[in-house]
Amino acid sequence: MFTGIVEEIGLIEEIKEKQDATRFKISAKKILHLKVGDSVNINGACQTVLEKGKDCFIVEAMQETLDRTNFGQLKVDELVNLERSLKLSDRLGGHLVTGHIDCVGEIVDVIPQKNSHIFKISFPKKYSLLVIEKGSIAVVGISLTVIEVGENYFTVGIIPYTWKNTNLKIKKVNDLVNLEFDVIGKYVQKILNYKTESKITWEYLKEKGW
Repeated sequence: MFTGIVEEIGLIEEIKEKQDATRFKISAKKILHLKVGDSVNINGACQTVLEKGKDCFIVEAMQETLDRTNFGQLKVDELVNLERSLKLSDRLGGHLVTGHIDCVGEIVDVIPQKNSHIFKISFPKKYSLLVIEKGSIAVVGISLTVIEVGENYFTVGIIPYTWKNTNLKIKKVNDLVNLEFDVIGKYVQKILNYKTESKITWEYLKEKGW
């Protein structure tokens, strides 16, 4: 579990493609306490550390991750957002982020403001019930607040601190970004859509004397 507060921007040093997975070697200077077996959020996706060096670590993305995220488009020397998993005693600075990507969105506009930037991001319509105004959403692992919601897009505001300390500053129109919708909203939708087949039938009522 994560909070969507990026700790460091890492650099992809090496990519090795395997038959049904891809290995990424990522350099990081601030995240010094990772060890083999730890979970780390990379651009929003939870990965397991397989190897650890002095200032780098290696993860392996399985096919499901490659299908659900933009990992297949990552390149050597690309910057990625990094966050270590939460401790139960940590402050929840953003919102509850699982690191399980729901889908990939596309940046359709980046609008500079006086002291910030507005990102307009499109996403599949089937997820529209999971995006609400002033609700939380994770974009490439960053906890953000939704400003406006359309049928298949939403907007978020990026303050100067987030712009400086994440990889959003290198993102541009048409770039794909990993999206994770609010986990609480997903469970609520599941419960509301759950249908049970009633055991009360006409035969049942007749049997009971109705």
